[in-house]
Parts: sequence; C-alpha cells; structure tokens
Amino acid sequence: MQLRVPGPTPIPDDVLKAMSKQMIDHRGPEFVELFRSVTASLKEFFQTKGDVLILTASGTGGMEAAIVNTLSPGDKVLAVSVGAFGDRFADIAKQYGAQVTKLDFEWGLPADPQAVRKALSQDPGIKAVLVTHNETSTGLTNDLASISSVVREFDKLLIVDAISSLGSIDLPTDAWGCDVVVTGSQKGWMVPPGLTMLSVSEKAWKANAQAKMPRYYLDFGRAKRFLEERGQTPWTPAVSIVYGLGVALEKLRKEGLPNIVARHARVGNKARAEVKALGLSLFPPESYASNTVTAIKAPDGLDVKGLRKVLREKHSVVIAGGQGKLEGKVFRIGHLGYVSEADMVEVGAALKAALPLAGYAKVK
Repeated sequence: MQLRVPGPTPIPDDVLKAMSKQMIDHRGPEFVELFRSVTASLKEFFQTKGDVLILTASGTGGMEAAIVNTLSPGDKVLAVSVGAFGDRFADIAKQYGAQVTKLDFEWGLPADPQAVRKALSQDPGIKAVLVTHNETSTGLTNDLASISSVVREFDKLLIVDAISSLGSIDLPTDAWGCDVVVTGSQKGWMVPPGLTMLSVSEKAWKANAQAKMPRYYLDFGRAKRFLEERGQTPWTPAVSIVYGLGVALEKLRKEGLPNIVARHARVGNKARAEVKALGLSLFPPESYASNTVTAIKAPDGLDVKGLRKVLREKHSVVIAGGQGKLEGKVFRIGHLGYVSEADMVEVGAALKAALPLAGYAKVK
C-alpha cells in the first residue's frame, strides 16, 4: 500500500519493530534514559538551543498548548491564515478568549509579509502572531523567514504551526526568532500519531509566566519541571511512540538534516513533474509549492472521490481529497518522512491509469 496522504505517513520496519516492544515503567530509569535522549535529538532538528517539550497529543493539541501557555483571555492576536489549518489556529485562540484579528489570504496564495507589517503597524497592542509554515490544505509553504523578520521588527511573540514542515523543510527556529514551534509525530518523523513536540524560547517562557488561559494536561511548566527534575512526563506518555521516535530520530540523524531537506525538495520536484506530465495543474503557485504535500487542481469532469476510490482499490495508492471549501476541487499527494522519488513515479503511473476511470479523459 502506498499511503500518500499528508499524515499519518508510512513507518519504516525497524521503527514498527521498536514500537512492538513490551511496556516499561514510565517512571523508571529505562524510560528516563530514552526520553532524555529523544528530547536532546529533537533539539538538533528544531535547530534550537532552547527548550523542547514532548506532549502526548495530536498536532492540534500542540497548537492549543502553544496558545494557552503563552496568552491570556483578552490578549490581541494576529492570526495569519492561508488555509484550513491557519483557520484552525485562529479558532483555537478565539475559543480561549483571545481578541483575534484574522489576516486572511486567498487559499492557494502565500501570506504577504508586507500585509503582516501593515496589520502590526495598525494595532500596536497585538501581543502574538500565529502563522502556519506549511499549509497542507493548499499544498503551500509560506515564506516564514520573511514573515518572522517582520514580526521581530515589532517585537511580537511568534507562534508557528510547523506540524507538516519541521524535520522535512528547513526551519531554523532560533535564527528566525520563532518563539513556539509546533510539530506532530505522524508527519515527517516516521512514527504514528500521538506525540506533539514543541520548542519554547526565552521570550515564550516570559509570556508563559504571565499567561492566564486555563491549562492542565498541556501545561508547559509542568512538562519542563518533570523533564528537568526527573527525565519524565507529568502524565502517562505514549510509551510505544516514544520507542519508535527514538529509532526514527537515529535514522534521521544518520541521514543528516541538510540531506533530509534536500531529499524532500527532490521528491517534491518529482511529484510536481509527474502531475504536470499528465496535463494537470498545481493549485498553489509553483514557487510556493510545498515539498511535503502536492495539491492539484481537479480539472472539469473529474470526480475526486471516484479517483481516490480507483487509486485505492485498483492500485493500492491512497491520496487525500480537498478540505473545507476545497472539497471536490483539489486532490493532494503527501510526500514527507519515509518517502523517495521512486514513490512519486509509482504514484504518477497509478494516476495515469486511474484518471480516465474517474472522468478525466485528457491524460497526456
């Protein structure tokens, strides 16, 4: 089976084997050694000298944790959105009582750093900026380097959803001045859903000391204390996923982050080339197209649900449809983590055979 959704992603056999190990005491020395090692390795991939925390939750849990640990009800927040996950980030902040100013961009187009600058200039009271690095709903990667530069000009807190980018697309956390960066285990990390990993800067810790939003299970302070004092988590962790993450990180360290980023760039280029060779068009501008997920415009006459069904049942290839207002209008190929250019060739061949059966007869 070729699982080519933007997450969960395929898992290497040795990672699967590691996760089949018997349980250990999550308060015992074996887990402490593993947990400290995994946390230290993650810092390399976050490219940070600051704190990295591991919480048992999905990526959305990490987004919620980033907000409730740094903000108070009534705080002004600028939410930069280019798709479904940018909208989700804004919604979470609203649910906890933040005053959210939404800076919306047309789905399929990147955020404009100058528009961010204008919004921050117009309201000096804004405390934090929420931004999605890689928007999987539209297959687009924002220019986070430029956006972060603008946010630093105004000395605002920068909270980044890097769930589908970190570890696959370059994101130098410290160099770009990102205060909280969130990722999720089921993306480029080659393990199942269940862990969210976050970096926390000194500025974010200062904000945490003043933050008044309610939190308990997702409390950064508790997580940091338990890690530093005991090498443990405050609550029962997903032990099996931590086993797997330890093995996955060792594989990723051997490959090296620059090589991983370069591989994803090659695979992304290959995915786009396969799609264009069939006469199909990308949804976002190619200059901003993601190297972890490719979004393709559904041409007239194509039944996206039918295409996904044919691919799954006849070719053992699983791709994603559109989300929200893009349902039926795009389909998406995930290519992050355990992936190679050969996988994209296989997906391209399957698409060529399946498209005519789903109502699109103009395949090249």
